[in-house]
Amino acid sequence: MKRVGIIGVGDYLPQKVLTNADLEKMVDTSDEWITTRTGIKERRIAAKEEAASDLAYMAAKQALRDAKLKPMEVDLIIVATITPDMQFPSTASFVQAKLGAKNAFCFDVSAACAGFIYGIVIANQFIANGTVRNAIVIGSEVLSRVTDWQDRSTCVLFGDGSGAVVLAEVPVGGILSTYLGTDGTKTGLLMLPGGGSRNPASHETVDKRLHYIKMEGNELFKFAVKLMLEAAQVAIKRAGLEPKDIDLVIPHQANARIIMAMAKRIGIAEDRVYLNIEKYGNMSSASLVIALCEAVKEGRVKKGDKILLDAFGAGLVWGACVIQW
Repeated sequence: MKRVGIIGVGDYLPQKVLTNADLEKMVDTSDEWITTRTGIKERRIAAKEEAASDLAYMAAKQALRDAKLKPMEVDLIIVATITPDMQFPSTASFVQAKLGAKNAFCFDVSAACAGFIYGIVIANQFIANGTVRNAIVIGSEVLSRVTDWQDRSTCVLFGDGSGAVVLAEVPVGGILSTYLGTDGTKTGLLMLPGGGSRNPASHETVDKRLHYIKMEGNELFKFAVKLMLEAAQVAIKRAGLEPKDIDLVIPHQANARIIMAMAKRIGIAEDRVYLNIEKYGNMSSASLVIALCEAVKEGRVKKGDKILLDAFGAGLVWGACVIQW
């Protein structure tokens, strides 16, 4: 099996910034309440003409440039998203057309906030067994389109953005371990009920606001800490490492309290945990990859470093991987 690693990164964030002060004018909330409970100060909102594939294209283009790879050389495109351009065709197909990567085969992954990790694990298999030479894995979300701006418990949490990585064979390091998990008995804790075959669009689904995110926040919090901890521990063990060997943890940016509780329980100091939730909020599948891109740009990730990626989301789904840079 070939050794697989990340050879290029790229991200894209919409220009519009929505601050907590802005939200104070929209719903009954406050900057102090939002910051204390989530760690979020502001988030990005996509322009009216921007869909998930537009954000994904911008991030992928940057990642290809970083990897010194031409679009025609790309073999596989995976887009992790829960806010696709449309039910079908796949958002990845739109991205392929925008890039001009006509030699790549493409598909989407729907694994909510853990979607980027799921995409990494899938792409790793294709490259490691020699089916493809390389892959672009993208997390892209326009959550502002499915956020209920009348629900103060959820509208403060979400934002829009996209991040991408290019995976290929590497001589040393690369992906050391992966771990994925699912508990389908907890689907009711976080969902978007309307628009699918269970509740197709109708006057009733619109009136009941079923086309917006529904979340049981308190219950979700308890599972998030437990399962992100489990994912981290398993991935570290499978890599033959201990928590002290991890140079940087880059978690899904859902809630600062969840992240720090997980890090404390596993025994990793706060200065080895990367946070950017204050600037962007929760961008589902895009959160972790954008955090990775920023950590690389800021010099927080150096050659030889062992990085833990850890995510949790609706499904319930969770996953982690350890990568040596």
